[in-house]
Amino acid sequence: MKSIMAWLKASRLQSQSYIFLPILFGQAYYVFQGHKLNWTILVVMILFGLFDQLYIVFSNDFADIETDCKNTTFTIFSGGSRVLVDGDLVPEQLKKASLNMAGLCVLCGIILTLVYQRMLALPIVIIALGLLWMYNYPPVKLSYRGGGEILQMLGVGLLLPLFGYYAQSGELNGFPLTLLFVILPTQLASAMATSLSDEPSDRLCGKHTLTVLLESKVTKYSIIGLNIISIVVFPFVSWLPPGDIQIYMILLIPVLASVSQFFFINSNPGSLKLTIFIFLAVLITLSFMGGMAISLFC
Repeated sequence: MKSIMAWLKASRLQSQSYIFLPILFGQAYYVFQGHKLNWTILVVMILFGLFDQLYIVFSNDFADIETDCKNTTFTIFSGGSRVLVDGDLVPEQLKKASLNMAGLCVLCGIILTLVYQRMLALPIVIIALGLLWMYNYPPVKLSYRGGGEILQMLGVGLLLPLFGYYAQSGELNGFPLTLLFVILPTQLASAMATSLSDEPSDRLCGKHTLTVLLESKVTKYSIIGLNIISIVVFPFVSWLPPGDIQIYMILLIPVLASVSQFFFINSNPGSLKLTIFIFLAVLITLSFMGGMAISLFC
């Protein structure tokens, strides 16, 4: 039982929504175009999302053990699962598990290629795995050198929605590129937000995150600004007609959460106020992705 609890802790399943919703959005847009959803492909993509998320969290814990050991301001959104810091598992276990999850991701790509003739599926899977490698490991290691948030934005905000759409359609031409002006800013904001609480340990370990480079308050205002861009742009690039009530329903939570964030600007790592600010930033991004996906399916 102790081992099971340790692996559940390491899996950080609360972060599964970061992966699931962008993939779902891509498939929802295919349905919106008048096509029938292939439920088997949907299941394969859900499994890919699960394996990809586990690959990410296991790899992050393995790569960041030194920084995580010095992190005393971690939250449920950042700072790793703590399984290595707390001695619940050893590094070799997570290293092996991350490689296994990468292999299962590749298997999903092979299934889509061989069974459904999605010839770009495997290259997309390799790119997705490669982005995390570039994030965590030498010689690139952008989480330390700077630019890790950009990689996260591209992976979650571009590659996963594109993959979700391609898996169903078998082509890329119909993917809604204009909606990237909504998705990418809020995904970057979320990536920046989750590094806020880790600023002291990141600075101590020489990680050049945007929070470290810009300072905390500038980062917070930038996060709010990025989400406002997504909010303002959405009605102009949406598939919905001007004034449609669904536009206001999709924007309701992002608008309320963005306004609420101003009350938590003056917050420090380790404080409840900063945790609430980060929660609101994550909520905005997930609300956008989930709201758009639900609207497209309807």
